[in-house]
Amino acid sequence: MSNEFYDDLSLSLSQALSIARGETKPSRVFSYELPDIKAIRAKTGLTQAQFADKLNISSRTLQNWEQGTRHPTGATITLMRLLEKKPELIALA
Repeated sequence: MSNEFYDDLSLSLSQALSIARGETKPSRVFSYELPDIKAIRAKTGLTQAQFADKLNISSRTLQNWEQGTRHPTGATITLMRLLEKKPELIALA
């Protein structure tokens, strides 16, 4: 590992620790609104079991998302945003 890379990595770690301790404010904060999974599923016309099957997830996971006790992450959020705009895409799954 080069000294420059190590120095950059060390500085980044110090900054992250400072932010985690509340000593420094982050330079930017990312926020996003979670999609309304229940409304998206309703647009597809599928039952919870059918929708969960199409997404290859358990019905319980889908129920948790719809009730807000758990939230989808990463690519699933992106997929939900696509289905929100074009619910007919679920037929391709």
